[in-house]
Amino acid sequence: MNSAKALRGRVLSVASECVPLVKTGGLADVVGALPGALAATGWEMRVLLPAYRSLRAQAAGWPVVWEEADLWGGPGKVLSGTAQGVPVLLLDAPHLFDREGGPYSGPSGDHPDNAVRFAALSWVGARIGRAGIDGWKPDILHAHDWQAGLAPAYLAYGGAGGVKSVITVHNIAFQGWAPAQMLGVLRLPGHAFHPDALEYYGGISSLKAGLVTADRITTVSPTYAAELMRPEFGMGLQGVIAARAPVVSGILNGVDTGVWDPGAEDPPYGPKTMAGKAVARAAVSAEFGLDVPGPLAIVVSRLTDQKGIDLLPAVIPDFVLGGGGLIVLGSGDPGLEGACRALAARFPGRVAVKIGYDEALSHRLFAGADAVLVPSRFEPCGLTQMYGLRYGTLPVVSLVGGLADTVIGTSPATLAAGVATGVTFHPVDAMAFGRALGTLLELYARPKLWAKLRANAMGHPVGWETSAAAYGALYEGLTA
Repeated sequence: MNSAKALRGRVLSVASECVPLVKTGGLADVVGALPGALAATGWEMRVLLPAYRSLRAQAAGWPVVWEEADLWGGPGKVLSGTAQGVPVLLLDAPHLFDREGGPYSGPSGDHPDNAVRFAALSWVGARIGRAGIDGWKPDILHAHDWQAGLAPAYLAYGGAGGVKSVITVHNIAFQGWAPAQMLGVLRLPGHAFHPDALEYYGGISSLKAGLVTADRITTVSPTYAAELMRPEFGMGLQGVIAARAPVVSGILNGVDTGVWDPGAEDPPYGPKTMAGKAVARAAVSAEFGLDVPGPLAIVVSRLTDQKGIDLLPAVIPDFVLGGGGLIVLGSGDPGLEGACRALAARFPGRVAVKIGYDEALSHRLFAGADAVLVPSRFEPCGLTQMYGLRYGTLPVVSLVGGLADTVIGTSPATLAAGVATGVTFHPVDAMAFGRALGTLLELYARPKLWAKLRANAMGHPVGWETSAAAYGALYEGLTA
């Protein structure tokens, strides 16, 4: 941790999941990566999480730093400790969080009291933000998604105590809705129940509550920040975000370059020693029984319409005809799983599918493939295209969200300037995607150009350093 002299400020991060403790999606990766990345910039961050059943044993022996006798029907206490270098505050409230299942649901579906469970998390976050704990008081409270959305609201309506608030939207599709009659139960003021504040289509949205009360709003890419102000992406909240446009910004996520490192794969390779990539391609082709004369592409994704997977049956036949091959790793919609299996059956030796997810296999795929396909209809940030850049596996991406912000598509201008890092397309339909795959085939047929694109991709910064500096600057602006 930084010395007192180097310390620029303290941040309390409030979230429902965090690597390495609990993960259901990319939110956990971001929350887990930020404390370490920010420490290098002089910001000390602690993460407040619920003490789910799976975490309670890990916190055995951690000191209690905060208590409340009645936290929505039972006692709550906060335990302080460290998990794999991440400074963690665990909210131990067994009546709310000691349950079978994941963070949000049990064997019979979503927990019916999720609104109260995450209100409690937000309430405690606001209390710690306002008063501090055990000699530690944050300058910034950083809330993540709807689960922490009420924290800025509690500060706004109950007194901030000098702490500033930031809310980050990771996925606007999840909004934390509750009926209007829960206003009092959630400890929210009746005078704020109107469309310009807490009211949301006749009820309450904890995400909206955070968006209207936080000092700053961020999301996980600059393009997604602009998209959220449009009806096709804002999912009902576009007007709320547009009204606060002056305090909205997009900061790209990074990837863990220690975990995603071609130099640590077997065989290792890097920008100046690419022989290992050819070996990796031969190995993964053998693993899946493929013999591909042209570019070997991969899809590593949830198999959903949002991810554009429904476009594959329309474009892959021509790609295969042109010499390409494809490996799909993922799961999701049963119809799309079936469509991918049908492609593999139609093109044996050229298309292969593995339903499910396998972290080790995903590393072998990125190491061995020539290109990664990300045809998403919307993508707040996206990580697979960044893994592709890191591994010299050229991204073929739709021009939405973080994909548009991280991949420099080939055009006469970008090729002449020598800066292209992948292939981009718009709109998100089969015609544009098919043309992009045609471009990929043409590029692959030009070895010198292909080598240049690959080197460009591997030189593109995808770590957390740039993002951490941007968050640090945001915090600095709030505390100046």
